[in-house]
Amino acid sequence: MKTIQPALNFPPELLLQAQGIKVAFLDVDGVLTDGGLYFSEQGETLKRFNTLDGHGLKLLKHAGITPVIITGRDSAPLRVRLKALGIEHARFGTEDKLPAAEAFLKDLGLGWHQAAAMGDDWPDLPVMQRAAFACAPLNAHAQALALSDYVTARKGGEGAAREFCDVLVVASGHYAQLLARVGTPTAT
Repeated sequence: MKTIQPALNFPPELLLQAQGIKVAFLDVDGVLTDGGLYFSEQGETLKRFNTLDGHGLKLLKHAGITPVIITGRDSAPLRVRLKALGIEHARFGTEDKLPAAEAFLKDLGLGWHQAAAMGDDWPDLPVMQRAAFACAPLNAHAQALALSDYVTARKGGEGAAREFCDVLVVASGHYAQLLARVGTPTAT
């Protein structure tokens, strides 16, 4: 049987910057999805989510990092997806994301120095600006890219959020421990 070894390798200065993160704020459209809006004949909004991103959000929780979703839109598919992932902290339908993020920080007893943020466009900039660690998907708007400490190799909705989660989990020191659980019969 082959041994499962950590395959991720991030620059040490990036991991140092991402240490101590306890909460991760994420946008949805353009981060957890490809940013496209799909409408059925009945006018329902349809969204496509990537399973890599979903597992990354679960790994955050196992590493002691609280994932928080703050999005300008609200939809039944999004709520179904977040419920399936066990995401307990979300604010829907808000374009002014900063007050929402500050309220979550207060509720969680955390400060901006313990926060990371991933966004792709102007509404995300105030949260990204204040977070200790900011990230954007490869296909984000130029302003989000310029403000980011890390730009993913993948596009939004195509595993970009998983890269963000991986950086945070590795920086937390939990990655190898969580990976080791994969090879055991009691893995979840």
